[in-house]
Amino acid sequence: MTTVLALLIFVASYVLIMTEKWNRALVALAGGVLLLLTKVYEWEEAFGFIDWETVALLFSMMVLVSITKKTGIFTYMAIRLAQLVKGRPVPLLVVTAIFTAVGSAFLDNVTTVLLFVPVLLSLIEKLKLPAFPYLLVTIFSSNIGGTATLIGDPPNIMIGQAVQHFSFVSFIYHLGPVVFIIFSIMLTLSVLLFRKRLTYDQELARRLMELDASEHLNKSKLLFQSVSVLLLTITGFMMHPFVHMDITTIAVSGALLLLFLTDKELDVEHVFQEVEWVTLFFFMGLFMLVGGLETVGIIDELARGMVWVSGGDLPITSMVMLWSSGLLSGVVDNIPFVAAMIPVVQELQGYGMMNVDPVWWSLALGACLGGNGTLIGASANVVVAGLAASHKQPIPFVKFSLYGIPILIMSLAVSSVYVFFRYLIPFL
Repeated sequence: MTTVLALLIFVASYVLIMTEKWNRALVALAGGVLLLLTKVYEWEEAFGFIDWETVALLFSMMVLVSITKKTGIFTYMAIRLAQLVKGRPVPLLVVTAIFTAVGSAFLDNVTTVLLFVPVLLSLIEKLKLPAFPYLLVTIFSSNIGGTATLIGDPPNIMIGQAVQHFSFVSFIYHLGPVVFIIFSIMLTLSVLLFRKRLTYDQELARRLMELDASEHLNKSKLLFQSVSVLLLTITGFMMHPFVHMDITTIAVSGALLLLFLTDKELDVEHVFQEVEWVTLFFFMGLFMLVGGLETVGIIDELARGMVWVSGGDLPITSMVMLWSSGLLSGVVDNIPFVAAMIPVVQELQGYGMMNVDPVWWSLALGACLGGNGTLIGASANVVVAGLAASHKQPIPFVKFSLYGIPILIMSLAVSSVYVFFRYLIPFL
């Protein structure tokens, strides 16, 4: 009976998260509380299931970006990029993609689109360009770029915390090459598809060139402090294997250092108010929901089922993981999917698979790239859609999918070839 209850609560919560009728954090936490009320587990176990390192890492990055945003550096960079290409529509599409991909890799994709999309929409309005191609490319670039690093996409953060020997550099080394290939193909296809719709207006471009980007820049001590600490923190992530300090400690240290340095200029309480608490509580609720499945043994059964389907064969398991995570993440948000799959992969080692690293990389690629399939496939997609709607530039769900699904299939096909030749040939 307990098993049935845990499964019903998990599925019901999942469906409600997909429908977006209620705030997803409320739904996830309500599911966790229902597991407590039905005695699936007790409070001590529930807190044990929450990955506090992931929550602390996300919180720290939110604090760092929240303070840095006040300097206007991100708006300044966006305007300067548009002026660099002299307001020409196709080059603007290219630099939009590159800026979003790089920002998503080193800040995380949700934060990047939150900062960049309002500025991008303003630039598009000034140049009287169609918003859809730029918003589409921004979403694709955020998910693809975020795949390349440990902090780029929430699924990667979760996987990085679950596997102790994966470092910040590990993600770049293993996922960076295939991300670069997929990004290049996506960008080439986007330019070919949209170049005829992006018309150049010389007069509007001239007005853009007359804008003073430095007006948006807060040239103060805060600018130097925030940019320095942010760069120092990212450097710390890269030095993680050499300094033997986990990335959560590095991120928390960076956030605290910046809070101390800016204590006179900024109210700490105001900074904390700008933290995306809904996202953090959503993660907590998800960990509690998946913990319910672990408690009643469903996760263990899923692992056994995967071993049975693949016959314990690592190459087949990796490909099944890549495509299943990619296709399913295109339909549902990739965060709850990865939360459910992490303990499944961990259980595989108990069934004779000693080296499951290829399965981890397949899960990361599938979950992050799968977010491009539909408008609800990833948190960054939902954020961009919301920002676009508030600027009266709505993104139609079906129209997005007509472009997103081919990009998703292309990404998974390229990833399959990459995973096969880089990791799986020795196991055949």
